[in-house]
Amino acid sequence: MKIVIIGSGFSSLASASYLAAKGHEVQVYEKLQSLGGRARRLSRDGFVFDMGPTWYWMPDVFEKFFSDFNLKPSDFYQLEKLSPGYTVYFDDNRKVTISDNVEEIINTFESIEKGSGSHLRFFLNKAKKHYDIAIKDLVYKPGEKISELIVWKAVSNLYQFATTIQKEVRKKIKHPDLQKILEFPVLFLGAKPSNTPGFYSFMNYADFGLGTWHPKTGMHAVVEGMVTLAQSLGVTFHTKANVSKIVVKNGEAKGIIVNDNFIPSDYVLSGADYHFTESILDEQYRQYSEKYWQKKTFAPSSLLFYVAFDKKIENVDHHTLFFDSDFELHAKDIYDNKRWPSDPLFYASFPSQTDDFFAPDGKEAATFLIPLANELEDTQEQRDKYFNIIIDRFEKLTHQKVKNSVIFVESFCVNDFKEDYNSYGGNAYGLANTLLQTAFLRPKLRSKKVKKLFFTGQLTVPGPGVPPALISGKLVSDLILNDINKKL
Repeated sequence: MKIVIIGSGFSSLASASYLAAKGHEVQVYEKLQSLGGRARRLSRDGFVFDMGPTWYWMPDVFEKFFSDFNLKPSDFYQLEKLSPGYTVYFDDNRKVTISDNVEEIINTFESIEKGSGSHLRFFLNKAKKHYDIAIKDLVYKPGEKISELIVWKAVSNLYQFATTIQKEVRKKIKHPDLQKILEFPVLFLGAKPSNTPGFYSFMNYADFGLGTWHPKTGMHAVVEGMVTLAQSLGVTFHTKANVSKIVVKNGEAKGIIVNDNFIPSDYVLSGADYHFTESILDEQYRQYSEKYWQKKTFAPSSLLFYVAFDKKIENVDHHTLFFDSDFELHAKDIYDNKRWPSDPLFYASFPSQTDDFFAPDGKEAATFLIPLANELEDTQEQRDKYFNIIIDRFEKLTHQKVKNSVIFVESFCVNDFKEDYNSYGGNAYGLANTLLQTAFLRPKLRSKKVKKLFFTGQLTVPGPGVPPALISGKLVSDLILNDINKKL
């Protein structure tokens, strides 16, 4: 069978390999000139930046993906466990460093709040159980029916879907700094801690239990490895390939229009933005209305700055979080007020602290990220304003002057997410994992209106993030292969 795939993000790359491994002809069409979707790389004047994901969590999911082809991640890229995992700055010159060792993290908590160490140990034990249930029993399900959730282990933890991460964290741990540290991992799921089911504490186990890793030369090295694997299996990649229409005849996908040319196929799989994909179908073939999308809770957008410094930066780690402003106020500006934040939290990545690949000797490459509401008015004036805001705070918190050491700054924001990725509202992470947007309640992998049309990626199951994207690629390829086998 000939299968065409729209987009070359992690879910598309994963599904391409699974489908090609079964002997099918797979052609991947990418709008941009480089592969990897959001996980692109920016190179300029000897500096290198991962433009999208910078965190490598849940290494077991990557291992499982490559093991499905009798391979290992180390066959394609070198992994290093970061020590420390990350550092978090708070106001009043307070900072907390998160070790790569659970016992040390427990001791850190205990030193900040007496009794919190034992509470954290209990919380993490429960988080590990949730992680095991999620990985072994839930996330590798295609989200087609409610019965997928009726696993006795999940049912026995049903109350964890009724409560929230915020409530679970704050039951026993009272220090606001520690609360923020435990609540921050669910931001990878695209939702507020107050809206995220308590079951998702498994992200805390992914954080503290499995640790934070770094692929040498960055997250794009994972893309390169997956592309190499796919090509070895016979996958063909096409870049600068703009897909403008999915052709349907008699209710069945027959191919795509790419750069004004018709490409016939037996199956069409889209790893592009789900809303965009349906917009290139004739209206009668769309499953979800505009009203449906407008009612959904999307993960935030982001304002990113890629900054080259002419010196090494002090008092930072590879991953550094700046939570010196009001967490709840920033979240309210994103989800409720839908406006530019009055006092933004931000994150900074300094990969050249641990990997010489990213910057010339004696210099530093940094990525700064501010979570934002979608559909904001995105102007250069606003970008410049917020760069100055966070750099001023950065200098104050880390006790150093850096403004005069900036060689160049490049930015990426709402308009770019829309232009480059056809991203709905300019969102950066997809559809948030809230209670009513979990599992079978998310947009479907299989079209209900068009035969032989399938979807994958962060707007469908299991959700946002790189490991879920790999899983999504596996799930959709299984559905396609089963469909093919039924017709043989």
